[in-house]
Amino acid sequence: MRRYKYEMRRILVILVMMAAATHVATAQFTEEHSKQSVKAKKQRVEPSFAWSVSEPLGLHYPSTIDTIHLDYHRTMVPSMVSDAWLTTGNYGAPGQDQIFFDRPLTSEFFMEDAIRAWLHDTGTMRYYNTRIPMTLLSHSTGGDKYSNLDRTKLEFSGNVNRKTQVGGGLDYIYSKGSYDVQADKDFTWRLFGSHMGDRYELQTFFNHYNYTTKESGGITDDRYITDPAEVQGGVTRVDNKSIPSRLTNAHSHLEGSQLYLNQRYKVGFYRYRRDSVTDTIIDRTYVPVTSFIWTLDFKHSKHQFLNGSASEDKSFFDHTYLSLVGTDETTSYWRLRNTVGVSMLEGFNKWAKFGFSVYGTHEVRRYTQVTDSVTGTTLPEGLEPVPAVVPHRVTQNLLWVGGQLTKQRGSLLRYNATAQFGVLGDAAGEVDITGDVTTRFRMLGDTVSIKGYGYLKNLAVPYLLKHFVSNHYVWENNFSKTKRVRVGGELDIPFSWTNVGVGYETLNDYIYWDADGLPAQHSGAIHVLSARLRQGLHFKAFNWVNSLTLQTSSNETVLPLPKLAIYSNLYATFTIARVLHVQLGVDGNYYTKYFAPVYNPATMTFHSQQEMECGNFAIMNLYANFRMKQARFFVAWTHFNQKIHSGDAYFATPHYPLNPARLQVGVSVNFVN
Repeated sequence: MRRYKYEMRRILVILVMMAAATHVATAQFTEEHSKQSVKAKKQRVEPSFAWSVSEPLGLHYPSTIDTIHLDYHRTMVPSMVSDAWLTTGNYGAPGQDQIFFDRPLTSEFFMEDAIRAWLHDTGTMRYYNTRIPMTLLSHSTGGDKYSNLDRTKLEFSGNVNRKTQVGGGLDYIYSKGSYDVQADKDFTWRLFGSHMGDRYELQTFFNHYNYTTKESGGITDDRYITDPAEVQGGVTRVDNKSIPSRLTNAHSHLEGSQLYLNQRYKVGFYRYRRDSVTDTIIDRTYVPVTSFIWTLDFKHSKHQFLNGSASEDKSFFDHTYLSLVGTDETTSYWRLRNTVGVSMLEGFNKWAKFGFSVYGTHEVRRYTQVTDSVTGTTLPEGLEPVPAVVPHRVTQNLLWVGGQLTKQRGSLLRYNATAQFGVLGDAAGEVDITGDVTTRFRMLGDTVSIKGYGYLKNLAVPYLLKHFVSNHYVWENNFSKTKRVRVGGELDIPFSWTNVGVGYETLNDYIYWDADGLPAQHSGAIHVLSARLRQGLHFKAFNWVNSLTLQTSSNETVLPLPKLAIYSNLYATFTIARVLHVQLGVDGNYYTKYFAPVYNPATMTFHSQQEMECGNFAIMNLYANFRMKQARFFVAWTHFNQKIHSGDAYFATPHYPLNPARLQVGVSVNFVN
């Protein structure tokens, strides 16, 4: 009864928020139409737009402002980060993309990779030119008092003038989880700004995050999900919060920040437009020819693993090297990267059909690990000898030089190619060549595009994968550089809602996490072939959108992947009273069985195993998304098919069940001042 009352209160609160948002939107709609004659006399306000930048030189790429109501509910379903998302179950929890061609490379601080989907970085940071101030505020919630999932987001952007913009944002996730010892909390905030002058250009941001997740180690017996009657003496109903977990007093904490500053000074000339009769100057435009670029990128990250139960610490992990009274250890990393470059810009005259840049990047990295205080002493009974001596603190200096060839304008052909070579430190001998080319042409009133892409990488293995010390894992590896070659292509046909992509990659000396949770290097070659089809069908108000991915790995022990992953979305769209836009539908994802990697709470990594297959189940959601002017909201019954699929074996990774069915609601309002 208490849970019921609590749930009713939560739904009432969110409904009040929806009503308030609708009231705001309706008021804006009424005010807008009542003042049409006044607004018609005012100067037209230019439309807002957004962009992102790419490394290493800060090239611009179009981005979006998050105000679309279609599929809004998907942002609150943990398993739908991708079409095949490996996750420990809770919203905001560690995860890994099992669509291999969408999976990023292992970073220099691998503990952070598991929560990358919930963080911001250089590639995902958006800059806005909104002309008038914009504030996006959203709140979503679901579950009951004991398993509630809440997320609150705020983003603000405003222009100081036509060229200069400042903004900020925050993102707070607090989810208790559907199972015991599963809660996580993630708070990120950021400040950003840009200046787009004729000569001087700037993009900058400061981002900070603080992430904490409880580590359960998985449930003790999978039959609580697959066959509760067997493990509960005939009782079929199970209280998810009462399912025992393997760890009860452990958690991981990650904290980090990033300061990014990309500056460009452009040298050029003025192009004048004259009156044809009087020959007087009526307008002038600055045409940049060459730009000088400086990018500063500072990043700091810290990982802490704590386990307050000495007995569980000893029984859960295979090895104990430093402490018998539990674990409390911290690993930290910072880097300072400076990139300077010179660029000849595209389009300053009719012969300048492309842009060309050369640059150099210097980077300092500092790693600090736990102190090995037992080597050379008499070991207490129960501790094992540390298998390697790893320095407490290490500093690296690295240097790369590179060049970039780009064509970002033109209706027929566009391309981008970057070549980077390591010359100093661990980076010496590195080769990183990436590129893509796109052609576009008109067909049936729309623009069809064909894209080819590829890369060749010969990269040094990150330091922490070669040298690491902790209470339960110690390694000292002499890994050689990894070699990767990828080629692929993509065809996009908007008028038929068709997108086809095919890719092939060969990996030599691939680094993976073995069955013992340790990094290992595969000596041979692994081949991955992937094909993806995105196809939509629509008839009047009805739409059916599907994404189908086929992929194969030539070594499924080292690199396991689901062979087939499907996302399907069947919905109808319509408008009520010309102001309320509605999307009603059902969607779901599915992937085939495979030996999914298992999660390691001490290192926040996913390592190979050959004992339990996961997959062959669907996560389906009934939803309704709405938008009225600046307000959008959703109601969704997620994983409503929980009791339908065979065996209820909804594990994305071994021993970590996904969320059961739950009601979720959310609202987002765009306050345009």
